[in-house]
Amino acid sequence: MTTRAAVFVFQFLNPEPAAAGRLDKWLWAVRIFKTRALATDACRAGSVTINDLAAKPARDVRPGETVFVRQGLVLRTLQVVGVPRTRVGAKLVAQFCTDLTPPEEFAKAKVEKVQQILAREKGSGRPTKRDRRLLDGLFG
Repeated sequence: MTTRAAVFVFQFLNPEPAAAGRLDKWLWAVRIFKTRALATDACRAGSVTINDLAAKPARDVRPGETVFVRQGLVLRTLQVVGVPRTRVGAKLVAQFCTDLTPPEEFAKAKVEKVQQILAREKGSGRPTKRDRRLLDGLFG
């Protein structure tokens, strides 16, 4: 006879993929969002699409589908490989999704961040200590 704790430990150590699962739970389980509530809010805001169609948080996600997630300036492209039953560790994420995001997306976001740091109004005086540290981080 097995106990609930033994079953939980077995499932935790051997994360067997499910056939399908909720989109918000999948986004949280593969560590795209830190909390499930953030994943749900992103779905409701229209930042998440599946196969170029707007997706609600409760929509089932299946292996083989392509999920697009807008995070700031970056549009992440993810291929669903499997659906974990619980949140998985960072090392196990590759078993459940493949990141197809082109490197240009991340470079575009970095360029925008640098432009925001460098954009100073004329006559605004010396940079603050915080601004100076950001500039030192950029230029060494």
